[in-house]
Amino acid sequence: MCGIVGLFLKDKSLEPQLGNMLTDMLITMTDRGPDSAGIAIYGDDSDNSMKFTVQSDTPESDFETLAKDLGDALGQTVQVEVNSTHAVLIVPAKEADSIRATLASIRPNVRVMSRGQTLEIYKEVGLPKDVAARFGLSGMHGTHGIGHTRMATESAVTTMGAHPFNTGDDQCLVHNGSLSNHNSLRRKLRREGIHIETENDTEVGAAYLTWKMREGASLGEALESALDDLDGFFTFVVGTKDGFGVVRDPIACKPAVMAETDQYVAFGSEYRALVNLPGIEDARVWEPEPATVYFWSHDSAPTTKEKAA
Repeated sequence: MCGIVGLFLKDKSLEPQLGNMLTDMLITMTDRGPDSAGIAIYGDDSDNSMKFTVQSDTPESDFETLAKDLGDALGQTVQVEVNSTHAVLIVPAKEADSIRATLASIRPNVRVMSRGQTLEIYKEVGLPKDVAARFGLSGMHGTHGIGHTRMATESAVTTMGAHPFNTGDDQCLVHNGSLSNHNSLRRKLRREGIHIETENDTEVGAAYLTWKMREGASLGEALESALDDLDGFFTFVVGTKDGFGVVRDPIACKPAVMAETDQYVAFGSEYRALVNLPGIEDARVWEPEPATVYFWSHDSAPTTKEKAA
């Protein structure tokens, strides 16, 4: 099962409503995935800093003096904004590559959910409405975001197994389906230096796209390559700092629907996830084609590219 939602705003006046609209879409998909939920929000740019969203099962003890302890370890000023079991660390960009190792040494129970200049990921075990309420997701603003409600069929119900997955700066992915070659790909990607935390096949999909983009591909090109290199059935919705992409495998057995207006582009596993969006009655609504990459960016025109059979 699992439910996916995504929203890419063209109209800046809607940015204060992004969290509210995306949360409503996510909660509507609850019966497709009631065991855990997550949301990725692309919000304010941290300029010359890097944001790390981290999680702890014991936030009271782990986060209380984290700003001071991490700052002392780095010799830099660190800002920590606590939000329930998660916290956003804002660190100088030059220190970004040392954060994981430093956290492992001073706070071994703290786990990194995401890194990027604009990206924040919040995810936990529980019903989507409870996860959304815990983090105040409906009050968040931003330019675009994606979300996922999970029904775990191949692994345990854990926070780390929940979607979205982030494996590269400001890049994340949610997935409905199952990859059959994720174990071999995981080994290959780790040899290539891509950080992978879990045994979840979705994180391998995210890591594959990170690797392709690190090698010089655009998101659209990386998604096109995925049609050749990933075995199984999948619907991916992907976010980058300025973009939003969708691709389904050549069989496209998982449900998906998209809508576009002058104000936004929206994705849902089912149409009912979209019905409360403003102007949906006048939107262009369609089912994304199999083996076809759809990509929107704030920096360029939308792109649709079909993979030849």
